[in-house]
Amino acid sequence: MPADPLRWLDDELAALDAGELRRRRTVREGPQGAGPIGWNGCNLINFSSNDYLGLAASGALHAVLQTIERVGWGSGASPLVTGRGAVHDALEQALARFEGTQATLLFSSGYAANLSTIAALAGKSDAVYLDAKNHASIIDGCRLSGARMEVYPHGDMAFLQRRLARRDDFRRRLIVTDSLFSMDGDFAPLADLAELAERYAAMLMVDEAHATGVFGQSGRGLCEEFGVESGVHIRVGTLSKALGSMGGFVAGSAQLIDWLVNRARSYIFSTAPPEALAAAALEALGVVISEPERRTILRRRAAVLRAGLQDQGWNTALSNSHIVPVVLGDPGRTMALSRVLQDHGLLVPGIRPPAVPHGECLLRISLSYQHSDQDIQRLLDALAEQAGRRLG
Repeated sequence: MPADPLRWLDDELAALDAGELRRRRTVREGPQGAGPIGWNGCNLINFSSNDYLGLAASGALHAVLQTIERVGWGSGASPLVTGRGAVHDALEQALARFEGTQATLLFSSGYAANLSTIAALAGKSDAVYLDAKNHASIIDGCRLSGARMEVYPHGDMAFLQRRLARRDDFRRRLIVTDSLFSMDGDFAPLADLAELAERYAAMLMVDEAHATGVFGQSGRGLCEEFGVESGVHIRVGTLSKALGSMGGFVAGSAQLIDWLVNRARSYIFSTAPPEALAAAALEALGVVISEPERRTILRRRAAVLRAGLQDQGWNTALSNSHIVPVVLGDPGRTMALSRVLQDHGLLVPGIRPPAVPHGECLLRISLSYQHSDQDIQRLLDALAEQAGRRLG
């Protein structure tokens, strides 16, 4: 009998088990939300989702059902054939007005938006400069582009400036960063990045996935919050976090969007998402515009949580947002604390490599507008008990 060519998987999975690094799928029952939610047979307050404004399970059902009744579910083709419908067009126009740009382009996911946009902007004769803690979709887009990758230490503008100042003979240069880093909850130095991009004639692309809807006077994100929108040439957003739907988008000039229509491979060669998803995003965008108190309350509660954790002696890194890490370093310790919190009725995921570098395992506390002050105090009380045992 021939040898099993996949036998090696047994050893590799066993190694993941030994290092507390193996992931296993879970099942949520019922709607997404702050909770309590059904999760693997338990009812837990949910500190794990990216549903920052509490819109994933509310508000859009009527618009979704109306759209399905009118045009059905599947789009049936890529956007450049017959897949792009009137609701897609309406959402792109609404997003352009919201972002204050000439145009936007919808993608099936934020991952696809980053992957294809970077590969459409840079190639083998070019260089891309990226933060070491950028999201995997940015890293993979840079790899796919074939451009020379220059990775700078997290937030290190002096390092980036030295790399940009070298007299390398590149056709084009692209700086790309998250605005709000999805694990540490801290901000990119956007004003410095915009200044460096202008000084060295580089394109600047900023992914606002975790900031859209939460930061900025209008909810556009940290580029708006820090007043650097005019210096950012390509802005990426997602519909699947604060907006509670599914998909991603790129916002920028009409020429940029026209180029992506012709060169962004995941846009050209993917079936368009259902128009019902676009209808849900339109409803959510209306909430972002008309209910700014949601982001105000979310940010206030996040500040309370960060202060409480720091008072207990936990390492929250440089978080200044609704994403609050508790950095523990060791994967075993991280997962053990996550399980203890589950016993207290709290769902707080442990994050391990490759999502974070080795030695930087953490609990990722993700706040939603739906969390109450009592929910946050319950989490703080549970962690205070563990802090006391750790320090005692």
